Amino acid sequence: MNAEQFNSRYPVGTPVVAYPGFRPEDDPKSERIETTTRSRATLLGGHTAVVWVHGHGACIALTHVDVIETAEAVS
Repeated sequence: MNAEQFNSRYPVGTPVVAYPGFRPEDDPKSERIETTTRSRATLLGGHTAVVWVHGHGACIALTHVDVIETAEAVS
């Protein structure tokens, strides 16, 4: 998903699980942060879609962010 698609579906404050280093399928001991987004997604360096989340000091690639679907979001 690119930044524009992410932003059209998910507002700032969306609950997510973020993986700052590796995704769990690549490293079972990877860090996992249950949090919310604190920015809109942007393009970093012209090639990587990223978003900032609460509780982490750097942006995280959208490939390392899973949206937590809520009952409201699904209906």
